[in-house]
Amino acid sequence: MAHELLSRGKASTAAMLKVECGRAQGHGPQLLDDCLDVVLGPDKEVDDRDVVEWSRALLAGGESFEEFTRTLRSYDDASVCGLVWTANFVAYRCRTCGVSPCMSLCADCFSAGDHSGHDFNMFRSQAGGACDCGDNSVMREGGFCHRHGRKGCQSAPTVPQDLLLLPALVLPRLVYTLLRHLREEYLPSGLLSESESPNPVQKAEKLLILLEELTKMGDAMRSVVTEVLTNRQSYQDLNSHSELQNNSGKVRWDWSYAKYQSVLESTRLHSTFPSHEVLALGCTTATDQNATLKHDCLLEELLFWTVKYEFPQKMVTLLLNMLPHQDYKVAFIKTFVQHYSFVMHTLMHSHEADTLSNRIVHISVQLFSSEELVAQVLDECHLLEIMVHILLGMVTTCLLKDESGCVLVVNCAEPVLKNNTYWPLVSDFINVLSHPSVSQRFLQDRTLVRTWMCFLSFFQGMNLNKREMTEHVEFESQTYYAAFAAELEACAQPMCGLLAHCKTPETSEYTRTVVHLCLEALQYWFKVIKFVDEPPSNQLTFHIPLHRYFSMFLSQAVRSQQFDLDSLLPDQELLAKLMAHPLQIQACLSEIHSNMWVRNGLQIKGQAMTYVQSHFCNSMIDPDIYLLQVCASKLDPDFFISSVFERYKVVDLLTIASKHQNAVLDPEHERPMLEGALTFLVVLLGVRLHLGVADDEILHSEMVSQLCMGDKTHSSLLDLIPENPNPKSGVSLGTGYFEKVLSAVADFRAPVFEPGGSMQQGMYTPKSAVWDVEFDPVSVILRAVYRRDMQSAMDRYTAFLKQSSRFDGNPWPPYRERPPLHPQYQGLLRLLHCKTMHIVLFTLLYKILMDHQNLSDHVLCMVLYLLEMGVDSSTESESTREEPDTEDQCYDSWFPSSSLLNNLHHVISFVRVRVAHDAPEVARQVTPEPNSAEQAPQKSPPKETAQVFSLVAERRRKFQEMINKNSEAAAAAGVFRRHSGSRPHSGQARSFGAPMLLPQQLVTAVLEIRESMLSLLVKLHHKLSGKQDSYPGPDADRLAPLTHGDGLIVIERILQKAARRSCQNEQSLEEICYKVTPPVPPRKNSPGGSLDKEERRRRARERQKKLLAEFASRQKSFMETAMEINPNFVATEEDGTTMETLGVEEALFVEKLYDCVICGQQTASTEQRPVGLVVLQQATSVLGHRREGDTRIHLPTSDDEQLYQDGTCSSFYDVLLSTLQKHFLDSTCLQSVSIGWEGGVFVQTCGHTVHLDCHKAYMESLKNDQALPTYALEKGEFTCPLCRQLSNSVLPCCWAQSAHRLPTPTSIAMCRSLQELAQEVQTKQETLGDFPTGSNLTKEMEAVQKSIRRVTPHKFTEYSKTPGSPDNDFLFLHSVARVNLELEIVHRGGSLVTRGAASAPRRSCFSQLFNILALGIRCYRIDMAYNPWVHLTQTRLGADMMSSKVEQFPVPLLFRDPCSLLLLLVLTMPQPLDKDLFGCILQVLFTLVHTQALATLSLCMGPEDRAAWSSSTCTQQDTWTPEVPVLQKHLSKVIGALSTGCLYPDNGCTQSDGTSQGMWSQLSIELAVRKSCLPFLRVAALLQHYLYGDDMPSCQSADEEFAVLAVYLVLLEVPRSSDEDCHNLTGHCLHWVASSDELLGQWCFEVTTFAAGNAADARTLLSMQCKAWAEPHLLQLPVSYNTIFQHYHRRPCHACSKVPKDPALCLVCGAFVCLKGACCKQQNCYECVQHTQLCGAGTGIFLLVNASVVIIIRGPEFCLWGSVYLDAHGEEDRDLRRGKPLFLCEERYRVLEQQWLIHSYDHVNKRWGPHYNGL
Repeated sequence: MAHELLSRGKASTAAMLKVECGRAQGHGPQLLDDCLDVVLGPDKEVDDRDVVEWSRALLAGGESFEEFTRTLRSYDDASVCGLVWTANFVAYRCRTCGVSPCMSLCADCFSAGDHSGHDFNMFRSQAGGACDCGDNSVMREGGFCHRHGRKGCQSAPTVPQDLLLLPALVLPRLVYTLLRHLREEYLPSGLLSESESPNPVQKAEKLLILLEELTKMGDAMRSVVTEVLTNRQSYQDLNSHSELQNNSGKVRWDWSYAKYQSVLESTRLHSTFPSHEVLALGCTTATDQNATLKHDCLLEELLFWTVKYEFPQKMVTLLLNMLPHQDYKVAFIKTFVQHYSFVMHTLMHSHEADTLSNRIVHISVQLFSSEELVAQVLDECHLLEIMVHILLGMVTTCLLKDESGCVLVVNCAEPVLKNNTYWPLVSDFINVLSHPSVSQRFLQDRTLVRTWMCFLSFFQGMNLNKREMTEHVEFESQTYYAAFAAELEACAQPMCGLLAHCKTPETSEYTRTVVHLCLEALQYWFKVIKFVDEPPSNQLTFHIPLHRYFSMFLSQAVRSQQFDLDSLLPDQELLAKLMAHPLQIQACLSEIHSNMWVRNGLQIKGQAMTYVQSHFCNSMIDPDIYLLQVCASKLDPDFFISSVFERYKVVDLLTIASKHQNAVLDPEHERPMLEGALTFLVVLLGVRLHLGVADDEILHSEMVSQLCMGDKTHSSLLDLIPENPNPKSGVSLGTGYFEKVLSAVADFRAPVFEPGGSMQQGMYTPKSAVWDVEFDPVSVILRAVYRRDMQSAMDRYTAFLKQSSRFDGNPWPPYRERPPLHPQYQGLLRLLHCKTMHIVLFTLLYKILMDHQNLSDHVLCMVLYLLEMGVDSSTESESTREEPDTEDQCYDSWFPSSSLLNNLHHVISFVRVRVAHDAPEVARQVTPEPNSAEQAPQKSPPKETAQVFSLVAERRRKFQEMINKNSEAAAAAGVFRRHSGSRPHSGQARSFGAPMLLPQQLVTAVLEIRESMLSLLVKLHHKLSGKQDSYPGPDADRLAPLTHGDGLIVIERILQKAARRSCQNEQSLEEICYKVTPPVPPRKNSPGGSLDKEERRRRARERQKKLLAEFASRQKSFMETAMEINPNFVATEEDGTTMETLGVEEALFVEKLYDCVICGQQTASTEQRPVGLVVLQQATSVLGHRREGDTRIHLPTSDDEQLYQDGTCSSFYDVLLSTLQKHFLDSTCLQSVSIGWEGGVFVQTCGHTVHLDCHKAYMESLKNDQALPTYALEKGEFTCPLCRQLSNSVLPCCWAQSAHRLPTPTSIAMCRSLQELAQEVQTKQETLGDFPTGSNLTKEMEAVQKSIRRVTPHKFTEYSKTPGSPDNDFLFLHSVARVNLELEIVHRGGSLVTRGAASAPRRSCFSQLFNILALGIRCYRIDMAYNPWVHLTQTRLGADMMSSKVEQFPVPLLFRDPCSLLLLLVLTMPQPLDKDLFGCILQVLFTLVHTQALATLSLCMGPEDRAAWSSSTCTQQDTWTPEVPVLQKHLSKVIGALSTGCLYPDNGCTQSDGTSQGMWSQLSIELAVRKSCLPFLRVAALLQHYLYGDDMPSCQSADEEFAVLAVYLVLLEVPRSSDEDCHNLTGHCLHWVASSDELLGQWCFEVTTFAAGNAADARTLLSMQCKAWAEPHLLQLPVSYNTIFQHYHRRPCHACSKVPKDPALCLVCGAFVCLKGACCKQQNCYECVQHTQLCGAGTGIFLLVNASVVIIIRGPEFCLWGSVYLDAHGEEDRDLRRGKPLFLCEERYRVLEQQWLIHSYDHVNKRWGPHYNGL
């Protein structure tokens, strides 16, 4: 029955089954099932074409599948877009609309929504994603497009039930067929890779595509698919299906199910770490050790095989396409969590972990971003327990163990950490914790938090570094960044997610739980590593996440939840242990910067920089500093200070003795380590990040610090400001507030261009008020990654002070007064008021005063700042309070109390020191009083007692006191004391560094000091000033000292504050100032010395000015004497030389000297040793892209817009030449035009000259240079020896140029008539120029000609019908001159109107180039039968030739280009050409230009206008009469002469009485003729300027240009000003060499004769004359870059119809090309390089669509120019990484265009590289 039914055909069978299944009591379902047994039977391969086609037909129910799809989509009422994309898809993210930071939108939904003014960006998806438009759990409804959300789905009609009848019955079998195929084809991963058969998923691609099409049919079909995939009974029935007619088929079916059961049984959800270790850590697993997966529906098995096959993209897309259906989403997240452990196990063992990670995150981010979805699986599926235990199990696979087998720490070299395999799981965990309910649920579970602490403990102390003491490390491991990344991602980011939800008092218990469990884990960790009180000094780890968890939650508890700090802190002993490792990190940072770890390689410096880098500092150095601040505020201050200096290994340095022996540090390391210790104390006491400062103040401080280190772009500032390491936690300041703070502290500097042409982006620079008030060195020190950052900030600060006249010297860092502390951290100030700190400060002040070694101004600066902070934090009541004398007081203290105000004036009389026996102190020691400190202790020792103090002993004593006071842990303290007793003392531990002195080498010496800190400060003031009694003493009425300044101001400020706060200090200061202090020699950098230096500079400037004035006076006297002796003496300033003439008649040339930049000699250019100009020759097509109109062509940004290239100059001249060659003699055709509009040669120079023999030697030296040059030596490229500009040739300066030609007076009334001059021109053409043959000069000039031909491709030089014809060379050479003149006009702005300095090129080499071209053209002689000069100056000759019977006539004169004729005639004349002859050529050619303009104009007239002008009254004489203007007379003659033939198509059709001239008035015709003549006049004026050295005329407006140029070229005697003359100005410029009537008639007769048989071509050729081209421009680009990107980034390639990976746009012609597409590759050359040759003769300008940057291709090289699109802050966005909206920068685009016009890419852009015909 089934076979019979199937034989009817697909459509009819499906239609019948649809009817049968729709009947209530029909047998349709059974019949359909029988048909499916045949169509989808086990004997059918899944890639069988019939399987898919029958499935499509049955699903459609009789109609076509396409029609079925359209019908079903019309009922779509889906509220969510759900478009799924893969990697590299361009999507959008709007932070304004997003509820979740993971939200994303497709381009269509983003464009259809309203996101104006929002904070959005475009991004290229790395792992894939799906559009969230319409999902209110992810984004706000205001961002929905009009198609999605509740509004978009209200109007959808109800779907007819019969439409989905067959899909509901067919789909289960269809999906099961896919599963059966996956079961049967499955092989283990090892065997699968070895198998040669196609991948099973690829084999099922057609079926997967069909299923994917079904998921895109709308919400109705998704409901059917959801029901099919989640129906448990259907899945059970399919697995138990056995009613097959074919027994072999049944066996095969059962075998596939059995194989599935076997694979499923082998996949256990086992834990990856041994259970006994888990129990030892106090953790329990949430999953059964022997649990196996169990599937109850098609969806579960489908996901199972998706995981087994390692997430093939087609299956991932299929699963994600269903997510818009809510029921499916709930079922899918449960299924995904069920397989989560299996997913991560597959990831860990995958060979393509990176790809697999992206695919996993592609799925999980869609599921875990919704809090509602996560809440549904939180309890039911134990999501948190699964995630934490999988993470723990993943980490335990890569642990290091010690010798006893105890687990210590993870191994960063293992693939799990090295390859970031943990990233998908950690990303999911962070995503889940971003939901408040989930985060609170996690914190409620103490067992789960304790397990998490076990996880963190494995990272505690990882990547341990051991200092190399003897030899350099052999191998520098680069795994350190994996350790930093692991702590940031796996530890810090989850921490920030938890902290984000612990801000209110309601969550205070969560915080308390985390703090207590942190302490518990830390105690266990200390026990495991057997830690006592001090870590090993030569070991360092930057990774202590448990410390940082404790620190951050402690800060949160005090700051946000008002906890009492003491209630959360442990006892003193544990607090001292907590301090040890963070303090060790700070000390080791100084050791690394002091190069003590240099033998460990560069990686240790990399770790140090990463530790403070902006992305890590919030989770590393900031928590460490805060923890140390807490310890400092609660521990004994003497103990803390002693610990700091002992850990920094500078204890031995802190002695009053002048010399000391450090047992642990080399001498060169002492000063940087001391500076490091003091810097640490300054930072510890000055930083307020976690001590009560608000978030807005923190952002303000961070921004100021970064800006002070250097001007920043907006994006770099955003990147450098430390932010929350977890972007999903929600703990971040809004962008709006960021902009508000930025505008308050910084000024925006718009993008600028440097003199060299390089581009700068928009930068933000600090306001003046920031430097004046807010610059804080403490914050800069904390955030400085490099030492140079702090120095840069100080240099900028110094420049500001000098610029604002605040301070002229070298200022000290302006340490600011610190903001108040949070009340619970007031104990931190005790560090400033402890005796140990005061002893250290006193010692350092004394040593600095006595000029002891290893002490710098930086040390003094910080000592003074610590003193000032202490004074600021003191009160007058403290200064009068004395500490009581108790029995347990330390009698070896130097000061009587801990009050700084008291100790400032306390005098230290004697100090007992331990020094070497030969120290200077031994010889001058003072015998101490009998009651010294070495005798029995007394309660109140006398003041004269010699005092001694040991930091090490003080620290140990204080630490022992803390242990003894810990009554709650007496037993533990006893054990600890036993350990402490067995620990070696400091002296025993110092077994490295400098050799330790033997005990018998040290003796005790007593030094007399008799100083107080106040007296030391006063003496330091005298020493710094270099003046005796520089400090006048305390004065209550004195103004407060300045904030900005050097040490003098700082000392004055401290002394003034001390005197104001204490009467005793004021009295002591008066006594100290009263005493006479011996003067101290001034220091080198003292202010007095600087004043002397300034005085010397002033006097030197005065002497220089006097010498210059004397030299000018002598020069003037010499000039006056020379003029008296020879009145013809002429001085010129050109090139800095002078010349003397003997009179115009005696000499016309004076020899010119050149400076060779190689040998340095100044010589003339001679025939045997010529001098040449360094030039760069390059092919150009710039002129070919000119168009007639001034309107710029826009880049097409829609399918309706097109670009046409037929309106360009190059296409115009191609048509002109081909038309001429079609009808006329080929040799005359090549004389009539110029080429070079495409592939012309442009020559430019830097202006420097060299001897040609010096240049050859220079080139040989470059070839022998071992360094690889960046230019092509084999092509003659080199850099100018002086200016280093790229060059490739040297133009010889011939004998005619090595002299200055003196101008001769000329006028209209020449001595010879125009006819005589014309005859002389003809005679000169028949003679060769006087060029020396066989000389070095001639040889070099011929070599340059050959190099010019090689510059451009051969196809741009071959235009003759006869290949190899000399006419080609003739055409090419005179066209080179034309191209260079036309390009200079373009450089001047398209005209010779004066536009300022920028309009004129700085240097030109046209004179040298012209002589070389003339030398080449002299080899060719013009056939006198076709000589254009004869045709121009003689009558009847042209008419006779046109009437003769020849096959091809010469080109009529009116069809010839006048500029080409000008250059041809001048170049064929002997050089140098007499200026009178040049003027004759100009006057004759102008008559031709004028006639061409009138003839062309007549074609534009209507019949009535032509009839009116031709019948106007005119005279038959050649002379002009006032009654009839010359213009009108000649126009009438031209129209009359051309009307005799067939040129005008309407001849004879209309008559006129001559009274109406229509729209063509005399003025309009005059202006049109001027416009047509101007291009010729511009070229002629430039040519005259370079040939004769005449200064170019000044012209201020375009209206004056014609008259000014006519006067300059001696075509017009004086400018005409009357209205009548202005209407006939062109007529006054005419000078006829023969009868005007005869010449006009002859020229027109040539045209009419040709038009008799070719009227259309004649009209075309005549209309193509006298073209006025506008300046060439690049294409006009749209303002928004998004317009370009959306139109072109998905545009298919024209060759392969695929979307290219790197599309590019030519900015010259708009062509869409593939940058590196192999599909468009021809002859091993990519399309982009091919187009460069076609469009720009080797120069191409391309906009890379996917990168927003412009790339320049020049010949075989390329460079990245930059971007012409900037964001709102003036920044580029290369590769669109930030995705911010970009807008066209008009200034940059003008610069790009200008560099294209003047061919300066080689000079401006320095980073060129070879492209090897590809990129």
